[in-house]
Amino acid sequence: MKKLRFGVIGAGFWSQFQIPGWLESDQVELVAVCDQDLKRAQSATDRFGGNAYGDARKMIANEKLDFVDIITNVESHLAFAKLVAENGVQVVCQKPLADSLAAATELVDTCQHHGVRLFANENFRWQAPLREVKRLMTDQAVGAIFKARVSFCSAFPVFDNQPHLGLIDRFIMTDIGSHIFDICRFLMGEVDTLYCQIQRVNEGIQGEDVANALMKMESGAHCLAEMSYASILEREAFPETLVFLEGDQGSIALLHDRTIKISTSAGTTTQQVPVKSYPWADPDYDLIHSSIVETQKDILRGLQGGQAETTGGDNLETVRLVWAAYHSAENNRLVNVKDFGR
Repeated sequence: MKKLRFGVIGAGFWSQFQIPGWLESDQVELVAVCDQDLKRAQSATDRFGGNAYGDARKMIANEKLDFVDIITNVESHLAFAKLVAENGVQVVCQKPLADSLAAATELVDTCQHHGVRLFANENFRWQAPLREVKRLMTDQAVGAIFKARVSFCSAFPVFDNQPHLGLIDRFIMTDIGSHIFDICRFLMGEVDTLYCQIQRVNEGIQGEDVANALMKMESGAHCLAEMSYASILEREAFPETLVFLEGDQGSIALLHDRTIKISTSAGTTTQQVPVKSYPWADPDYDLIHSSIVETQKDILRGLQGGQAETTGGDNLETVRLVWAAYHSAENNRLVNVKDFGR
């Protein structure tokens, strides 16, 4: 099969993991990297190959590309996606798709208008323990699920490492919430109604660092999404997402260290889910970095004309949840998600 030729826009932090993630496949070829800081683009091409550009328009004009992976700040996603789509090139975009529901909708519509495929690089649902939880649910290991809690609560000093995050007016739900709401949809299906409350515990930041959203799913099940960067706990969970599911025949708990416990009337069984390590990955973040490879395998199937999970249209529903949650919190009201923003 002919290799897909791809370019990258954005040579910042995440590119050092997403580019080698793509290159784990023998079905793609990196031909160009673009960044407004040309030296940063050159550093990436020195490491991974391809031609370096400081201007995305020049890269699109000069290179024959099958797809472009956009790994830039969220405010620039729409403009770059338009540029790529208008030139008939397929688009892969870092999450969240855009900085508002309206912009995300425009991004999806633009790609549809130009007849190009759009995929979101949403990797959390591809973490190995979450895939195992989904398999157990599908196999009805604990019967029909009627209640779920998806939790990402941490005291990790994210603002020390990335001080610009403290300047964002709407922080935790656009940042980690894009992942957590997507996990809720992946595990539990689509949302009917949502009620959310937010807080700012850290007075040195602009946006919220705590959010709790209670959702009624279309299935009738209840799902609580918990997010916090202000939680000083007995045991730090970062960067793991913890899950607790209650079914009519038992429960499934995804705990620290990728441990899954299944409890039924017969007792409790325990398993630990392994994750693959890659030489380019940070060993402390194998859980996250290995999921990038699995995400890109799925996207590659879509780029080649097959079925993929995190299409632009699918991820737009996750974006809808994020902004429905802000609307709920800021207006202290229950939101009908199916009607929100349409």
